[in-house]
Amino acid sequence: MHFDGNCLYLVVPCFEEELVLETTNKKLIKKLEMMIKKEIISEKSKILYVDDGSRDNTWNIMKRLGKEYPNRVSAVCLARNEGHQNALMAGMKTAYEFADIVITIDADLQQDIEVLDEFVEKYLAGNDIVFGIRKSRSSDSILKKGTALFFYKLMGWLGTETIPNHADYRLLSKNAMRALFQYKETQLFLRGIIASMGFQTDTVFFDVKERKAGKSKYSLKKMLVLAVNGITSLSIKPLHLVFWMGLLSVFVSTIMIIRNVYIWSLGIAVQGWTSILCSLWFLGGVIMIALGIIGEYVGKTYLETKERPLFFIKEGVNLDE
Repeated sequence: MHFDGNCLYLVVPCFEEELVLETTNKKLIKKLEMMIKKEIISEKSKILYVDDGSRDNTWNIMKRLGKEYPNRVSAVCLARNEGHQNALMAGMKTAYEFADIVITIDADLQQDIEVLDEFVEKYLAGNDIVFGIRKSRSSDSILKKGTALFFYKLMGWLGTETIPNHADYRLLSKNAMRALFQYKETQLFLRGIIASMGFQTDTVFFDVKERKAGKSKYSLKKMLVLAVNGITSLSIKPLHLVFWMGLLSVFVSTIMIIRNVYIWSLGIAVQGWTSILCSLWFLGGVIMIALGIIGEYVGKTYLETKERPLFFIKEGVNLDE
């Protein structure tokens, strides 16, 4: 392989990662130095940390690391917690001017950094986007494994383009970043957007490591919010589903009406309690579900029309002019 002089920025979003940040930094710098020595990437390559509004000591650690490693570490601090997807976008937009390629990776380094060489090799082979895909989910709990499988099946059924077992461990070229920044959504679901961009892509498979300290910031609630955001950002099939649910409720209600009229014609004493109650519960449930689905889209449309900024950068470390 010939040295191509490509400047790599590792974009690392962080939210309250004070327990792992220093260990992560040592490992990433060691890996970058090895790649530079092998002439896979240029001497200008860096780690770019993004503090997503942490309330602990994360930002102070980032500033100290920036002083200790001025040629290898840069950092930005967002004015408030904007969420993982917006933090990734903040990092990529900051790195765009200086980097030929970026690789996004989580701060806990559960995503194996030993495959970083493969990402760059796939880029040098002509790919603008390289997706990192975990080899297995053996380390996940039964609940997390089941919900992940259901999510990807559901996204496929809804007609959206997502890569199964891919989180946000990926490489993007400068061309891919430039195209990504043309998307105007404020409710970001990068896994779906990037997968549908149409550039030449490839994949790298990696093992998932155990988290050495701290705990995952992706709670069940956050994963559910991300899933709903992904579905409503990329598909309108749930709105079609509302229509079919309405037809089904009309069909079932019609059958109930015919049944009740038939019972009345036979002169049977007042019954109806069960049928009325079932009808009310069924129709009420359908209406509530329909309103909820429509409300998600109306709310998303409302937020998108505001065109508010995705983030504000409060402070930076080792950023070029």
